[in-house]
Amino acid sequence: MLRLPAVAGQFYPGNPKELSAAVEKYTKTEEPAGKVKVRACLVPHAGYMYSGAVAGAVFARIALPKKILLLGVRHFPQGAPMAILSEGAWRTPLGDVRIDGVLARELRAECPGLQEDSVAHGREHSLEVELPFLQVLSPGFSFVPVAVGTMRYDDLQRTGEGVARTLEKTQEDVLIVTSSDMNHYEDDETTRQKDDRAIQCMLKLNPEELYEVCRQQHISMCGLGPAVVMLTAMNRLGVRKAELVRHATSGDVSGDHDEVVGYAGMTFG
Repeated sequence: MLRLPAVAGQFYPGNPKELSAAVEKYTKTEEPAGKVKVRACLVPHAGYMYSGAVAGAVFARIALPKKILLLGVRHFPQGAPMAILSEGAWRTPLGDVRIDGVLARELRAECPGLQEDSVAHGREHSLEVELPFLQVLSPGFSFVPVAVGTMRYDDLQRTGEGVARTLEKTQEDVLIVTSSDMNHYEDDETTRQKDDRAIQCMLKLNPEELYEVCRQQHISMCGLGPAVVMLTAMNRLGVRKAELVRHATSGDVSGDHDEVVGYAGMTFG
């Protein structure tokens, strides 16, 4: 199966040269060249114009292995609540990225809730927009796409535990890239306050607290489900370090501070 790009020319440039230049701009850093090895990261998935600098700040500082587990959110109602693809490739303007069939099958064995489903991935942008960053910075990588549509905590927890068991068994380095924007469509001050509450939960590596805080305080973090899966896996893997790399809102770019979306870039491990 070849999945064609759904949001090229909308969320990111459709021209290969322009896309490569955009990624290079957003990942340019004046810091020393040494890369940090982590087990997971959190990056936003809005249009590059708004969130590219936050995602780029994360990708620029971490060592990228050749195997990626990409956890995104299912924004559309169609498709399985926990959707995985185990074979084929995804195309972006920079070329095709191969799905890692071996890793996908290992995940399915440990995570019974994962269902093979192309419908959930068909129009979804939360995973697609991360691929060009990885293509430029880590050519030749393979990945497994998982779109999370459920908000049932028990299901998220079981999946996170299954992810951890899979990574415990594998002899290869696998990075979990978790795709999420933060609070949506409130004023800048409110969004920054709400984002900070959610970020503090993630800095404590506490998936249950993150889940409860977002639900009770109406923090519209769209990738809450993927973040709970990732944090659950980090706990089982013994990760104790989390760091906020960058936080911003769309108002930083647009100048409109009345209705913004928040973006956080974080590392774990």
